[in-house]
Amino acid sequence: MRALTWHGKRDVRVETVPDPTIQEPADVIVRITSSGLCGSDLHLYEVLGPFLEPGDILGHEPMGVVEETGSDVTALKPGDRVVIPFNVSCGTCWMCGQGLHSQCETTQNRDRGMGATLFGYTKLYGQMPGGQAEFLRVPFGNTLPVKVPDGPPDERFVFLSDVLPTAWQAVDYAAVPDGGTLVVLGLGPIGDMACRIALHRGAGQVIGVDLVPERLERARRNGVRALDLREHGKKIGDTIRDLTDGRGADSVVDAVGMEAHGAPAGRLAHQMVGLLPGPVAEKLMERAGVDRLAALYTAIDVVRRGGTISLSGVYGGMTDPMPMLTLFDKQIQLRMGQANVHRWVPDILPLLTDQDPLGVDGFATHTVPLEDAPEAYKTFQDKADGMIKTLFRPGAAA
Repeated sequence: MRALTWHGKRDVRVETVPDPTIQEPADVIVRITSSGLCGSDLHLYEVLGPFLEPGDILGHEPMGVVEETGSDVTALKPGDRVVIPFNVSCGTCWMCGQGLHSQCETTQNRDRGMGATLFGYTKLYGQMPGGQAEFLRVPFGNTLPVKVPDGPPDERFVFLSDVLPTAWQAVDYAAVPDGGTLVVLGLGPIGDMACRIALHRGAGQVIGVDLVPERLERARRNGVRALDLREHGKKIGDTIRDLTDGRGADSVVDAVGMEAHGAPAGRLAHQMVGLLPGPVAEKLMERAGVDRLAALYTAIDVVRRGGTISLSGVYGGMTDPMPMLTLFDKQIQLRMGQANVHRWVPDILPLLTDQDPLGVDGFATHTVPLEDAPEAYKTFQDKADGMIKTLFRPGAAA
């Protein structure tokens, strides 16, 4: 089959690799029809190379059609249409029973001290082959895949793999009071969808912050008060307080994470680690990694006293300096973590089979053949061509 594989910093290639096979009685093989390019994939493209090996298959936002089932699979049959959550979760352990599928006890990576395995996401998270490929082996066939109806195009359902539950959890964790104000830092796919979900769930005002013109305009079209960071700069906190009776936002979602702009020291640290030999860089990042914290510091500044910050952007540092005095003095509540996909499926799926209130139809700005994936990664990294969300189509002509 053809699959997108990692070979080094900013070096991904579409290659022919062996087809996946049934390995356990509960496995299913899925023919991938659509697979998303995620902002988290750029962390692999740019920063997290020490935890990858050449040939690793990337991608954690796939959907497709069941091709083959193991002998123990009773919930699915060949021909069923399914979305694959990015968490590899069993659905039956204690953690899954608590709705904490990203902490699944069956697939936790205890040797690394990490949570549940993720598709296509480094040795830290199980080194499971990902879904930017023509076929994917999916374990826990009775509980992990999400069966979706035939009929609507893939775009209606594919974001249930990651974007929708991640944004939904970000808003839920932000605990926006009815009629309250939410600030969303970063208007990429997760931030953009978090804005839509917050408005759908009753936020009185949603303020989005970014510096990419296409993202800002897209958010404005959906009722968001979008602020250009290039215009407001270090005064962004004052601007937001002016919009909130001098108090600050009730809630903030940080949808940026470790690669925030405006953090030259952190950027230099990332670049220096990238020059080290793989094993050395891996140990350094695990024990002394530093993030670029500009977005998180902004969140702490703009949230009101007694407010809540929800982190959905990925952070990976182990020695990040945190302004604990400010966090304590402002009585800030802080929630974070990988999205627990299955926890939110019952809330989201009815919205996808109804009248599309979140606007998933048309959410992708680009749809390209899988063969064009390396170019798409570069375009996305460069924030060029108006690219905000891309879907790959395995098997489509390049």
